[in-house]
Amino acid sequence: MFKLDDFANGALTEKFNIEAKRVLENIADPNTDPKKARTITMTVTLKADEDRELAMVDINTKSSLAPAKGVQTKIIMGRDRQGKVEAAELKSGAVGQTYITDEGDVADDRGNKVVDFRNQSKG
Repeated sequence: MFKLDDFANGALTEKFNIEAKRVLENIADPNTDPKKARTITMTVTLKADEDRELAMVDINTKSSLAPAKGVQTKIIMGRDRQGKVEAAELKSGAVGQTYITDEGDVADDRGNKVVDFRNQSKG
């Protein structure tokens, strides 16, 4: 009855392909769960006139994508000298532990540089 590639001057196929591209980009995104299902929904709505000789056709598409994965981190919590709560992101992996930064410096558990080897004078 209808050739879907030609229907509405190709708009039906074009609308589907737009949503398919969004779905495929979402699947390829490493920040989403690859096992979550994605869907493309196409709705074709027909409304006839009073004489039932003509029908207006609306074509709508939408996709349901997988959300981005959550990100977790740890924060160190404590109180300052005035008793106010303070917090900082734990950078070292363990409270009180120092570590070597990507730049090669020694930093405390909150990422504050303890030793900056690049700025030390050579003796």
